[in-house]
Amino acid sequence: MTLIGFLVLLAIAAICGAIGQSLAGYSLGGCLVSIIVGFVGAYLGLWIAGKMGLPEFFTINIEGKPFPIVWAVIGSAIFTLIMALLRKAFVGPNRY
Repeated sequence: MTLIGFLVLLAIAAICGAIGQSLAGYSLGGCLVSIIVGFVGAYLGLWIAGKMGLPEFFTINIEGKPFPIVWAVIGSAIFTLIMALLRKAFVGPNRY
């Protein structure tokens, strides 16, 4: 994978992570965290889709590496929601 392909993959993961955080209504952090949330969301979304027997759709291929956009957004929203609930459980609702 070239540097440009890797940067495009990071940008798409950041956008998917940011959209997922927006859907969940909670922000875990900045741009780097959005990239991580996007990749975790892609794996979580694909795992959920595989368990439910749902197909992959709207997948972008970047230099032969597929990235599932829809499942990344859905997985990012679920991951963000779980992290927000865990943070409220351990830290409390009024702490920032």
